[in-house]
Amino acid sequence: QVVSRFNRLRQDQRGLASKAAELELELNEHSLVIETLREVDPTRKCFRMVGGVLVERTVKEVLPALESNKEQISKLIEALAQQLQAKGRELNEFRERHNIRLVGEEEPKNAPRDGPEGGKGGSAGVLVS
Repeated sequence: QVVSRFNRLRQDQRGLASKAAELELELNEHSLVIETLREVDPTRKCFRMVGGVLVERTVKEVLPALESNKEQISKLIEALAQQLQAKGRELNEFRERHNIRLVGEEEPKNAPRDGPEGGKGGSAGVLVS
């Protein structure tokens, strides 16, 4: 039950990160289109996809809508970033509370190790010739 909850938390965190990355790409696309349309004659016709339908408009009609969308996307990205941080804190607290370690993660070091590889700074289990 603990492991399934932990995996669910990790999956939620990945989902938030994925959505944030997707919105970042969309924000960049909006910025690119806005920059391009600012240099164009406002009476020139352009096309916009609205709900899967291509609609003919003028630049002066489309530009304000794009700028508004860009602002909303920015606010959404900020909200997702806050949710992502909160989820990360929740995940770390859950790991600490239940003493969960991921595969390949080292155990907490209680004392520094001295051995034949001593001061080389290499990873344990890696041979260097």
